Amino acid sequence: MYKIMKTNYTGVDEFVLADMDKGCWIDVVDPDEKELNEIAQATQISMDFLTAALDREEKARTEIDEEQLLVVIDIPFFRSNKDYDTMPLGIIVTKDIIVTVCLESNAVTSGFNAKTYKTFSTYKKTRFLFQILYKSATLYLRYIRNIIRRTDDLEQHLRQAMENSKLFSMLDLQKSLTYFTTSLRSNYMVTEKLLRLRTTAQTQQLIRLYEEDQDLLDDVIVEYKQAIEMVEMYSHILNSMMEVFASIISNNLNLVMRFLASVTIILAIPTLISGLWGMNVPVPFAEEANGFFIIFIMACVVSLLAGFWLWKKDMF
Repeated sequence: MYKIMKTNYTGVDEFVLADMDKGCWIDVVDPDEKELNEIAQATQISMDFLTAALDREEKARTEIDEEQLLVVIDIPFFRSNKDYDTMPLGIIVTKDIIVTVCLESNAVTSGFNAKTYKTFSTYKKTRFLFQILYKSATLYLRYIRNIIRRTDDLEQHLRQAMENSKLFSMLDLQKSLTYFTTSLRSNYMVTEKLLRLRTTAQTQQLIRLYEEDQDLLDDVIVEYKQAIEMVEMYSHILNSMMEVFASIISNNLNLVMRFLASVTIILAIPTLISGLWGMNVPVPFAEEANGFFIIFIMACVVSLLAGFWLWKKDMF
């Protein structure tokens, strides 16, 4: 599926592929082979560029080939099961148009629509490219803050009860932060490379930096730096929390085992006394009418003394 759009002073116009105009933006989401061939034939974009972001394992990178610039970044997305992950987004800049390719509908490209047409211009390709990068960086920061809030909530629950479901949720958040760390570092390297490429003769025709564009690229780099610092810091915090809670669970288990061992010792005393009493021939106090109660009271007294001693030793 793909849409062809172009901004103007009143909104966003949509085109069909045959009537595509200069300054258009083609937003491609999970295309099939037929759609890719149609776009490649109409735009003369390399098929390798169009399919680069359709591989979930594709790494963030930049590539230039025949007056076409490919920028692949990892963007964050939120799954319905409350997990965070990343996936590639390909951005292709040519002399006339800009194309974005992604496997799924995402919050980065969907944020540029008819309602927000005043905030971007598809015909200003360089600025639009940096706006997409900036949108990705701010989305990372928003999701990191959401993860922080969820971590705080899980910590409060875990302080009250060690539930396995809460521990698994915290493990999922830790995994999400790991994905974010790797993707943010790769994206940051891409922005640094774009900063160097802007002065090369091959890219000057594709990326023309005005003063506002330079400021926007600097903002993108700052946002990525901030996101990297945040995700690394909270990754360390979450790792420490997991280790602490693992120690607490182990300590609680030791307390339970110590309590059960103490109870076992106390219960073993009456069993031992009654066993030894019953094995004697003749049985002690056999002639006494209250012989059983004497042995019972003796066992209880010894058990109470053993319990008191164990309590003094902090076994309870």
